[in-house]
Amino acid sequence: MKYKHITVITDHENADLVAGAMFDAGAEGVDILDRQDFADLLKSDVIWDYVDDDVLLSEEEVKVSATVAEDDEKFLPSLEAELNELAAHGVKYGEIVCTMLDEADWANEWKKYYKPIVTRAVTVVPTWIKYEAAEGEVVMRLDPGMAFGTGEHATTRMCLEMMDAAGRSVIDVGCGSGILGIAAALTGASSVYMCDIDGQAVEAARKNAALNGAECVVERADLIAGEERADVIFANLTADILMRLAPSVGVHLNEGGDLIVSGIIAERADEVIAVFHAHGFRVAEERAEGDWRAFRMVK
Repeated sequence: MKYKHITVITDHENADLVAGAMFDAGAEGVDILDRQDFADLLKSDVIWDYVDDDVLLSEEEVKVSATVAEDDEKFLPSLEAELNELAAHGVKYGEIVCTMLDEADWANEWKKYYKPIVTRAVTVVPTWIKYEAAEGEVVMRLDPGMAFGTGEHATTRMCLEMMDAAGRSVIDVGCGSGILGIAAALTGASSVYMCDIDGQAVEAARKNAALNGAECVVERADLIAGEERADVIFANLTADILMRLAPSVGVHLNEGGDLIVSGIIAERADEVIAVFHAHGFRVAEERAEGDWRAFRMVK
C-alpha cells in the first residue's frame, strides 16, 4: 500500500501553527523535524537514548509532515486553504513537497527520529530502542505503525502530564495508536475503553495494548453514538472536533469525572472553552506548551 507524504517547509517559530493547519486539514498525526528541538533536548534533563546524527547536522529549516492515503484527494487542497489563511495573519511557510511512500518506508521514517518520551505518568519507548527503566518508572513500549500516534507531540504529552487514572474508569476517544488509554491501564485504571473512527488506528491500538499487556476494549466507533461512561475521558483531537463533541460528551462522563481535552491551538483556546462552558463544563486545570493548550474540565 502506498501513501502520500506531504511536507511543508517552515521555521521553528511557525512550526506548531503549520502542524495545526495539517490537523485541521484532516491529518491523523504530524511529524515535525526541527533541529532546534534536538538541540534543546540535548541541553535538558529529559531521559533519551536515541537521536539520528543526520538530524543534528541538518539545515536550519523545519519540516512539518503528514502522511495520508494515496487516494486521498481532499487533504492537500484543504491544507493549502488552511495555510493561506495562516499566511494572511503573518505565519510564514515555504515549499510544499509531496512524495510517495510505501508502508515499509513510512515505518522506517518514524524509526529514524523517534526517542523515549518521559512524562509524569509513563515513559513511552519505541519497541526498537533499548531502555533501562528507573526504579518505579512505568514504561510503555510502542510501535506506532501507520496510526501516526507517537506520544512525541505536545498535545499528547500534556494529556499524560494531567493523567490521574488509578482506580478510575477511562475512555480515550479518537485513540490513535492508543497511547493515552494504554497509559491509563498501566497506571491502574479500573477499566479502559478506546474508540476511533479510523480502522487502521484501532488495529494499531489493539496491537499496542497487547504488546504492553494492557487490558483495554478497543472499537471502531464514534463516542457520540455510543453508550460508554467513565470517570475520565481523554479527547486529544482538534478544536473543531472538540466543539462538535461538547454537546454530547457530558452524557458519557460520570459525576465528579474529568474531561481532558487537547489538540487546541492557543488562538482558539478561548473559543473552545466558551463552547464547553455553555454545555456545563468549567476549566479545572490548564497546560500550555508552545502554541498548544490542553485543559482538564469538570462538569
